[in-house]
Amino acid sequence: MDNVKVSLKTIERSLQDTAERRERLIKESRDVIASCSRSIVNLHNDKPSEAAKELTKARKTLEGLKKAASPQVSRYLIPPEAEFVEASVVLALVNGREVPSMSELSASPEAYLLGLLDSVGELKREVLDSIMQGETTLARKHFSEMEELYSLLSPYSTYDNLVNGLRRKVDVARILVEDTRGILTEETRREKLVASMEKLSKRLGQSE
Repeated sequence: MDNVKVSLKTIERSLQDTAERRERLIKESRDVIASCSRSIVNLHNDKPSEAAKELTKARKTLEGLKKAASPQVSRYLIPPEAEFVEASVVLALVNGREVPSMSELSASPEAYLLGLLDSVGELKREVLDSIMQGETTLARKHFSEMEELYSLLSPYSTYDNLVNGLRRKVDVARILVEDTRGILTEETRREKLVASMEKLSKRLGQSE
């Protein structure tokens, strides 16, 4: 049984190495996700510089994780990568910049798709915040970005068997776009009504 013992020792070392890499990825992935969440919160609170700092921190941690990962545990990188893509996309659009490419973010195809879809929900928040602040032009801009992202990404739902959760995220994005369209439609009607009432008030004031 000497050959079996030698082989099992080799397998044990390999499994121990994989287990250690997996534990590190899981632990430090939480740090990446937390930094990305804080980045988005800072964006919504109109703190773009703080948002950018958190995103830089997330990128550095993610780079370290990619170096430590092995093919056996690389799938554990998808969730933190997707969070990083989401935060990067929202930061770019809020700052009026182009959405970064997959290569610019050093993201995997799966993480890039999932992160883009998740960004649709954060853009809805930007639309609502803009409406509350009376900035309807900005709200329509972000809604247009939501629509375009959904339009570009919806055909990829057919690859759900290859990218876990892709179809569900596409469905969620569709619902978010439809809900936001309804909110903007109501806001447009409200603006027209207010404008009509102001116009009528001026006419009545002039006739007195």
